[in-house]
This record gives sequence, structure tokens and C-alpha cells, in this order.
Amino acid sequence: MLNISNNSINEKVSLASYASGKKVFHKRHYKHFNRFLKVFAIIVVIIMFLPWTQTVTGTGTLTALKPDQRPQTIQSPIGGKIEKWYVQEGDRVEKGDTILYFSEVKNEYFDPNLVTRTGQQIEAKTKSVSSYVEKAKALDNQIAALMNERVLKLEQAKNKKIQAILKTQSDSIDVEAAKTNLLIAQRQFERTERLQEEGLKSVTDLEEKKLKLQETQAKLVSKQNDLLSSRNEVINAQVELGRIDAEYMDKIAKAQSEKFTAQSGQFEAEAQVTKLQNDFTNFEMRNDLYYVRAPQSGFINKALRSGIGETFKEGEQLVSIMPSDYEMAVETYVDPIDIPLIHLGERMRVRFDGWPAIVFSGWPNLSYGTYGGKVVVIENFISANGKYRILLAPDPEDHPWPKDIRMGSGAYTLALLEDVPIWFELWRQLNGFPPNYYNSEVNQVSKK
Repeated sequence: MLNISNNSINEKVSLASYASGKKVFHKRHYKHFNRFLKVFAIIVVIIMFLPWTQTVTGTGTLTALKPDQRPQTIQSPIGGKIEKWYVQEGDRVEKGDTILYFSEVKNEYFDPNLVTRTGQQIEAKTKSVSSYVEKAKALDNQIAALMNERVLKLEQAKNKKIQAILKTQSDSIDVEAAKTNLLIAQRQFERTERLQEEGLKSVTDLEEKKLKLQETQAKLVSKQNDLLSSRNEVINAQVELGRIDAEYMDKIAKAQSEKFTAQSGQFEAEAQVTKLQNDFTNFEMRNDLYYVRAPQSGFINKALRSGIGETFKEGEQLVSIMPSDYEMAVETYVDPIDIPLIHLGERMRVRFDGWPAIVFSGWPNLSYGTYGGKVVVIENFISANGKYRILLAPDPEDHPWPKDIRMGSGAYTLALLEDVPIWFELWRQLNGFPPNYYNSEVNQVSKK
């Protein structure tokens, strides 16, 4: 009945006379309810002082402990066109098994005999290098011959010069002798002339002396001419000596220039040979890259490029592979406020998705279905999701993880911290305070 009016019916009508009123309107239920409240309050007070283990929770996924054991994609370093598949999704492959074959899409590599022709070019250029080497050797021999001939010619010219000098000296002596003869003939003529004037000599004798004087003068002039000619021969010998030296130096310089030209051609040919050898190796390796092989043993997860004749660019993902041998680990993420509480070697509890578990985060002894984990990696920089990444490996002192768990499935992690009363934990949660900072046993042992 609605009490809309200010007039109360309870004061006028008594409900206690009715059977239902007799069952409801009595004071016994207040007594039982008060007892319940007292007992409940006592239980709550006792529970508030029970120990509660502080925890740091995190969510993550299953992954491999080592980077080379995690799922990976296979890329091709060059572009191409898919020609044939050798595997199917789900197949197991061993390391080095061929997964697919593709053909070339660039026109500069279309020639099927490209490697053979490049080898022929290398052979031809190698012969060209040998020719340049032989030409340089021949020019070395020619230079040596020219230098020897130059020495001989210079010696010959020097001998001629010495001969000319000696002849000059001889002619100079002859000139002096001719001058002496001229002086004697001059004195004899003058003496004969005085004697003829005195009548002691005949005119014939005077004429003979005069003729001899003239002959002596002619011989002196002749000897002087010979001396000048000898001096000219010395000058000519000196000039010839310089000419021979310049001539052979010019010939040697030309031969050396030709030698350097040959060496330059040799070095250029060797550079071309090296470049062709580099191209030859690159072409061989490129031909080998047409076959995409498994980098390690595992299972083919998914073909990211499918079909026949489909083209792809260099670096594009072709197929994903899951390694067959791996060590399981849990990749979990922890809030930045809790990361100082996590240490390397710390033990944590892990609950896997799909595996039945009853978890009491504050009472680990009552939890069921959780497995032990050990912290092996703590990320030093925050991840894109605003949390820090942690890797957990199986705890060797705990029971082993399930064998049927798969890579990529979810996991829920618990890091067990200090034991505190429940009232303290409730107070901490209501105020948003972090768990108690503490020094783990692992850190204490490491410091010791």
C-alpha cells in the first residue's frame, strides 16, 4: 500500500491480527539478524588480519626464448616472378630445402647464358692484360738496349773529341815549328841580303833565301789553317756528343712513354677484369637466389605470396616459417610503476589460456593450474603499449610447462611480492599506491 497521503493507516488499522502479520511483525528476526551481523563483523575483522601476498600482474603471449627460434618470414633480396612451388602450407622442411623457384623480371638479366658470356669476357680481358705485360717487357728491353747504345755512342763521340783535341795540339806544335822556321828563314834572308850588298853573296843566293822565306811563310799559313780546322773538329765533336746524348734521351723517353702507356692499358684491363669477375660472381649468386630455401628446419605456416606468375619486389615477404626446435618463453608486459619490483632471476607464476586454473592472486598456495617461470629478460625501454616487456623462461625447479601449448597463445603472469595483511592491501588499492618496494633474494645474493 502506498503511503501517498499524510494520513497514516497504521495508526487506525492493526495488521497484527492477521495471520501473515503474525508471521512477519514480531521481534525475533531482529535478534537473529543482529547475531549475524556480529558474527560477520568478527569474521571480517579476522580476515582483515590474514596474510595476503602482494602481486604484480601482467598479460602476454607465448614466444620463443631465443630470437632465431621465433616465427619468421622469408624474403627475397631480388624481385622476380613465381614459377613453381615445392611445398604446401603445413609441410615440414629441413634447413636448405627448396621452397619455391622464381624467374627474372629485369631485362638486363634475361640472357640465359649471361654467366658463360661474362666468363668469356673475363678470359679475353685476361689475355689483353697478358699482352700489355709482354709489351711492357719488350719496351723494357728496348729501353735497356737504347741505354747501352747511348753509352757506346757517347764513348765513340768522346774518343773522337779526344782525337780532335790531340790533333789540335799537334797542329799547334806544327804552327810553332812553322813560326820558328819562318824566323830562321827571315834571319837567313836578311843576313844573305847584307852579304850580297857587301858583295859576298850572289843575287842567286839572295833569291834562293827569299824563295825559302816565302815557302816558310806559306807553310806557317798552312799550319795555322790546319790548327783552325782541328779546333773546329773539337767543337764539332763536342756538339756531336751533345747531339748523341739528346737523340738517345729522346728515344729512351719515347720508349718509356710507350711503356707507361702499356702499363696504363694493363692496369685499366686489370680493373675491367676485376669488375667482370665481380659481375660474374654476382650473376652466379643471383642465379642461386632464384631458389628460395628454408633458413632453418621448421613448418611452413602461410604462403604470403601465392599462385604462379605473380611478381614481387625485392625485400617482400614470400612465406612464413615456424622453427621446429625452440625453447618456450612467455612475453609479458608490466606497468612502469611495477617494473622496479621485477628483477632478473625472479620467479613468477604463469597461467596459460585454454588450461583450467583456479588463481588466488594473494594466496598462491591455494592456486591451481599455474606454472613456474623465471625472469630472464627485462626491457630497458618502454614498449609502444606504454608498458615494459619481460621474458619468462620455464622454472627448472617447478613442474614443466604443458607440451601442447602453442606459440602465440595468451598467458597471464603473477609476480609474488611481500606478504602483508589484507587490510593493508585494501588500503593500498584504494589509495592507488604501488606494492611495497623490497630487495629480492636474487639481488641480495648477487651483491654478496
